[in-house]
Order: sequence, then C-alpha cells, then structure tokens
Amino acid sequence: MPATTPVYMDNHATTRVDPRVVDAMLPYLTEQFGNPGSLGHAFGETARQAVERSQTYIALAINATPNEIVFTSGATESNNLAIRGVAERERRRGNHLLSVRTEHKAVLDPLARLARRGYEVTLLDVARHGCRHAGWLDPQCVAESIRDDTVLVSVMLANNEIGVIEPLREIAAVCKVRGATLHCDATQAVGKMPVDVRDLGIDLMSFSAHKIYGPKGVGALYVRQSRPAVRLDPQITGGGQQQGLRSGTLNVPGIVGMARALELCIDELPHEPGRLANLRNRLWQGLNERIADVQLCGPALDAADDQGRPLRLPGNLDVAFG
Repeated sequence: MPATTPVYMDNHATTRVDPRVVDAMLPYLTEQFGNPGSLGHAFGETARQAVERSQTYIALAINATPNEIVFTSGATESNNLAIRGVAERERRRGNHLLSVRTEHKAVLDPLARLARRGYEVTLLDVARHGCRHAGWLDPQCVAESIRDDTVLVSVMLANNEIGVIEPLREIAAVCKVRGATLHCDATQAVGKMPVDVRDLGIDLMSFSAHKIYGPKGVGALYVRQSRPAVRLDPQITGGGQQQGLRSGTLNVPGIVGMARALELCIDELPHEPGRLANLRNRLWQGLNERIADVQLCGPALDAADDQGRPLRLPGNLDVAFG
C-alpha cells in the first residue's frame, strides 16, 4: 500500500455504508417512496410493510418484540427520549438520576439539562487508567449509590472510546431490586457483540445504524413492554406515530437500511469478532514494538470478568503517546 493511501481507523465514530445496505434502501428512495402513514393507497401500504418487516427483524436481533422498537433519528435522540422521558414521567416519584462520568455526551448533556431544572444527578467513577479493567464500572458501586428516589440509572454497554464492556446484567439485577429503571446506550455494542435485552434485563436501550455500516440519521430505542411496561413522556409530538412516543413521518429508506445492516452484522458475528481481535492485537504489537512511549488506554486486550466474558470490544484499540 502506498504511503499516501489513507487508512480509516475511526469506525467508532461512523462507518461506510455497506453496498448491500445501499441496494436494500434504493427502492424506497425512488419507486417505493410512499408515506407509511398513508394507508389509503398501495404506495403507503408498501412503505408500511417495509417498516414492519424491518421492525420485526431488528426486534428479533436483540430478542425484543416489534412493539418494543421505537424508531428515531439516531442514538442521540434515543438517549434523550429515554432519559428525559423517564425523568419527566416519574418526577412525582423521585428526581434522582444515576449515571457514569465516562458516558457519551449524548447521555451526559441531557442529564446536565435536567440538573438545571432541579433534578439531582450523580455520576459514578470507573476503574482508573493503568489497571487491567480500566473503565469498568463495579456493580457494587451502583448498588451503594441507588436511593429510594432514584428513578433512572443510565449505563452504556460498551464505551465509544476505550471499548470497555460494562456488566449490565449485574447492574440490571441491582436496579430491579431497587425499583429503578435502567437505560443502556448500546450504540457501540449492537452488531459488534451478542446483545439480548431479556438476558441483560435492561428496560431501555438506544442504538444507531451508522455505527454498523448503515445510514446516518436513523436509530432506535428499545422500550420494554413486558409487565410492568416502561412509560415515557414523548419528546417529539405532532402526528401520533409509533404509539405517540415519537411523532413524525418514518424514515423508510433509513429504517430498511438499518435492518439490513444489522442483519449483515448478525450473520458475521460467529467469526468477525475473532478476526477483528486478531487485527487489533497485531496493530498494538506493532505500535508497542516501534514506539517507546505508547500507552494502552482502557482494559487490557485480554481482560475478562469473573465469568470469562471479555471486557473490551474486539475491534477497539485506544492508545496515547507520551
């Protein structure tokens, strides 16, 4: 490869749209351009069926049901709908919100906005840089920080910078005992590792298409509907689409593209993590051999929890120099 050929190494920020995803989207940008809310003609009905098929597949991929999937413009909107939706709905019961200092700004900024409105926000620390499980959140820390007036806990599944995978299953068990709703920003996890919302025990989960070789501008929020169902105050009104949780004409090409992208990722999950981990390890070995002051940020590449589960995404490498 010529020295001037650029190498893209920022896939946690966004990914190139897979050509197979583009092919799936194209008919709904040209011939099948109907509004899924227009049920009086074939164009609208075709669009509605495309949305329902996509919704069903996305739900199946995370072990949810189709009515638990709410489409949004991306994970940032999903995070806002989850965090503000729960906080505003449950304010009479309590106004304490619990999260983590290392969350994405799409979580931290909505929390800061709520703090300015009188909510009390607690941000937890994670394991410090330099230890084998750097970035990891101890579930016991969550248990000790939940209060009787805590209505929401928000913890990401996988970190967007250092790739640490948090113990959501154990955190969910704590939240269930204490009666706090658990939201998870899984934007960096869905499509890159197995994600089962029932197994994890989470109540709300945000994710996006453009992190998994899908289009920008489309995402989803999983909202648990099994008893007791999670209730949210909508943040966008006007039209009543999606059971009134998120109004607005649905982005049919984007939704179709999101489902196709996720389908491709799920199909490749049996072998892709191992391939990515191998490439990641080779890159780290090369950097470590050639650069004297390079430091690994986040958990050790081979770090695992007490049950042998990896603590780092297989395709993640975050380093510092100096």
